[in-house]
Amino acid sequence: MPQLSQIGAIYASQLFWLAIVFALIYFGIGKAMVPRIERTIDDRNARITADLAAAEAARTAARASEEGYAASLDTARGRAQKLVGEAKLRAAGSVEQALKAGNADQEKAVTEQTARIGAAKQTALAEIESATVEAVEAIVAKLSGTTPSRDAVAAQVKAELANG
Repeated sequence: MPQLSQIGAIYASQLFWLAIVFALIYFGIGKAMVPRIERTIDDRNARITADLAAAEAARTAARASEEGYAASLDTARGRAQKLVGEAKLRAAGSVEQALKAGNADQEKAVTEQTARIGAAKQTALAEIESATVEAVEAIVAKLSGTTPSRDAVAAQVKAELANG
């Protein structure tokens, strides 16, 4: 077999070229590729670190914003409660004034009606007294046959009505 017989003659040259190819591959990868890969890994790690820092900063900002929002809500809630309390006080004051005005109007109406009733009572009492005087005159005239004096009958009726 001729292929095997030439191995001894070309063996050294093949080993030489194998060493050169392996050296080129080793130095090519070691000197050219590895630094690029390391740079890419370092860039990636730096980007990840920057992204994590940005995320943490955003989280901190979100927490601060949320706390500010909660504080503003509390402030607004306090103002709203204060405004509601003031509105209740104003409403109570206006209702109280309206009630006082209504009470004053009612008191005035009651006073006017009481005066009107008093006047009507006096008129009714005068009419009752007049009717009683006329009735007593008629009764005395019918029973005794004489006409009594109107002044005497009026005085007697007045005295009796005063005693009840």
